[in-house]
Amino acid sequence: MAKEFSVPPVVFPSAGGNPGIPSQRRAPPPSVGPFFQPSKPANPGTGPSIPFMSFDIGSAPASSSFSNPVFGGGGYAGGGATSFEDEPPLLEELGINTRQIWRKTISILNPFRVNANLHEDADLSGPFLFLVTFGLFQLLAGKFHFGIILGWVFIAAFFLYIVFNMLAGRNGNLDLYRSMSLVGYCMLPMVLFSALSLFAPQGGGVISFSMGAVFVVWSTRVCTRLLVELASCGDEHRGLIAYACFLIYSLFSLLVIF
Repeated sequence: MAKEFSVPPVVFPSAGGNPGIPSQRRAPPPSVGPFFQPSKPANPGTGPSIPFMSFDIGSAPASSSFSNPVFGGGGYAGGGATSFEDEPPLLEELGINTRQIWRKTISILNPFRVNANLHEDADLSGPFLFLVTFGLFQLLAGKFHFGIILGWVFIAAFFLYIVFNMLAGRNGNLDLYRSMSLVGYCMLPMVLFSALSLFAPQGGGVISFSMGAVFVVWSTRVCTRLLVELASCGDEHRGLIAYACFLIYSLFSLLVIF
């Protein structure tokens, strides 16, 4: 005798439903995130629909690719170029005034008409440039004197500072910073001498000593005049100040010759 198996009825969803079989309720699908919400089907008997993001195209304002982006509720104004144009140059922010350095250089090139008013504002940018140039010319001559040059300039400025204040007494107003600035700027004739010495015979000679004497007198005259006019009580001791300056620049000339 064959065994009978009970087959459950198959339910097909339709618009009207199956009157003979009670309707089966399905659990609503869970929502996926705050943006993805299941949309209700137009006909509840047709089954669940695939959730999509809904966009309200009609209410969105028309925008173009050239419009300014909006951050935090406010428009971003493209004013970066104007702000950069208003900023001072980088050299001025670092305290390097190229025009002032150029004017001081031109005034030193004429030893008979030195404008002391240009050197009232002391700086070390021009002296450092002259010392580096002086060292480069010495390097072209086969002499590595960068450390010696920087050390000698500091010692010379300190020596001149002590001598001047001892001569002027309590009325002396020469500070070490101004002394280094003046000694450095008056190194310009020594820089020219080191450049011309590349074409002169090495090891000393009449030509080298004659050129050295001219440039030493040039540097001594300029430095003495600037010290006398910028510092107080310097006119009374002009000869002693000139002698100290002569010793300083004679050492640098010997460094170039030998």
